[in-house]
Amino acid sequence: MVTFIPFGEKPNREGVMYVLNLLRKNKLIDEYMIVESNTIELLSERLPIDRAYIIGEHLATYGIVQKLKPRAVISIDAHTDLMHDYLDHGSWLAYALEKRVIEKASVVGPVLMIPTTEGTELWTRRVKIFPALPRSKKTRGKWKAYKSLKNHPVEEIIKDAKKYLGDEIYLTVDLDVLLPEYKIARFQHGELTLEELLHILEEIKKNFKIIAFDIAEISDKIKRSRLGKKALIDVFQLLSGE
Repeated sequence: MVTFIPFGEKPNREGVMYVLNLLRKNKLIDEYMIVESNTIELLSERLPIDRAYIIGEHLATYGIVQKLKPRAVISIDAHTDLMHDYLDHGSWLAYALEKRVIEKASVVGPVLMIPTTEGTELWTRRVKIFPALPRSKKTRGKWKAYKSLKNHPVEEIIKDAKKYLGDEIYLTVDLDVLLPEYKIARFQHGELTLEELLHILEEIKKNFKIIAFDIAEISDKIKRSRLGKKALIDVFQLLSGE
């Protein structure tokens, strides 16, 4: 079964419902459920334990991991979602780590909100970051480079993530990790092509047991994006296939 979560503002809700009909039209889903909620607390209570979730605002992933209680998460995202101010779509991962909803996480592909100093306001504990582009961070007075998708093979990065996280993960894929031309999400897009994203996901499938996954930050922009529709379908098929 696939659970559709039209959570967030109107563009997110309309985008999720559009994707439901898109996947039905392409005969990619049979059984499905729609779960709605105005608050993240109620969302967690209403969710079924499922294998696949299609969601609007990325905050919904916080409700999913509250329900499933995975030990570790991999987030594929243009943002780290590690803001540490109040719980929303830009901070859900920070709060999931702080409140021990999950024990560890890795973020792959971000270009924004990457911690660079020890004095940052971003959450930095029990999370390993692999940026899309070369970035460095200050640790104990010295600058050290992150392993980035630009300078390191995907296979090396995913193996490094596996050493850190273990064998079993929950996977969340924020489609804003793709380049702006895909026109899926409402906010800043990332630096990946669809081919690069699919390569990352293939390596994750090879190396981890994925207990469940979500595809996040769907908005109504996808209605007008040929590349966005193809990206959504290709990612869903790869992750939902055996």
